[in-house]
Amino acid sequence: MNADSATPARWRLVEIWGDTADLGHLAWSIVIGVAVSLAGYLVASRVLASVVSTPELARAYAMLAGLGGCVVSGVICAKLFAPKREVVEGTDPDPRWREEVLAELAGEHGDLGSVADLPPSVVREMKELEIYDLFASHKPRARASGSTEGAAP
Repeated sequence: MNADSATPARWRLVEIWGDTADLGHLAWSIVIGVAVSLAGYLVASRVLASVVSTPELARAYAMLAGLGGCVVSGVICAKLFAPKREVVEGTDPDPRWREEVLAELAGEHGDLGSVADLPPSVVREMKELEIYDLFASHKPRARASGSTEGAAP
């Protein structure tokens, strides 16, 4: 039953520019965006045509009103349609995954160095992000060339 109830929602989700969107909400957002921004442009164009001395200036200001309508429609859509992702904090991922990432970083950029060499502001930020201990406990793999550069005495 759970698989059947999840299947209809799954096909409605699409990835656009690296983000996940519901097709129905995306369509409504486009409609709302077009309606609000076009209405802002047309109303401002009509009002400004009688107020501003040149028609070109009236059109330019009307376009600004249309852009303002885009911002307003973005706010409306943000209130109407909740995000489709869940962010879960506080769960500990597999420590092997972290070690693999550190090994990949060391492979791409060379030795990661020591956290003792970092400025206090960076150390403070790493502690806030709860990644300081990960980097402090990281032991670089021994190189095949037998180099002991940077090894502790």
